[in-house]
Amino acid sequence: MNTTSLQSASALPTHLAGEMRSNHAGETGAVWIYRGVLAVSRNVEIRSFAAHHLATEQLHLQFFDDWLSAPQKSVLLPLWRLSGFVLGAVSAIGGRQWVYASIEAVETFVVKHYESQYGALEAYGDETLTAAIHRFCNDEADHRDEAGGEAQAPSSLLKAWCWVVGFGSEQAVKIARKI
Repeated sequence: MNTTSLQSASALPTHLAGEMRSNHAGETGAVWIYRGVLAVSRNVEIRSFAAHHLATEQLHLQFFDDWLSAPQKSVLLPLWRLSGFVLGAVSAIGGRQWVYASIEAVETFVVKHYESQYGALEAYGDETLTAAIHRFCNDEADHRDEAGGEAQAPSSLLKAWCWVVGFGSEQAVKIARKI
């Protein structure tokens, strides 16, 4: 997506600047989740799923990389990369069901996160930015639904893992909004 028609990211109100920082951090983590899956899984179906979704996440990340300046990005990007990779790798170790359940848990959170920004984005008035966030949210909802359509009844351990994934995503956003 082209960032040339966007207003300067430096003009963002403080609240939206934090949201965009967290969006960039989240898309960084997402790219690394799929890289973690691809590094570990040998399952052709899972690798195809991960490669397809990685391509989408890379487009989202590129949007934020192109638009935000270095000081507007989280200083914890190495942590978000590592966290994403570990999440993806652990999921892949668990196998097909773990990958799909993990992605569904992450994307369920991400959709709510993006949707929570709609009001502030519309009030801000940058139609290109608003459209991009809506598009990204729709992409993430597609990822969630694709993964959720594949999930089976999870074990207690997998339920606990998915809770940790959702809780960790929530905490990461809170931190990335600030630093």
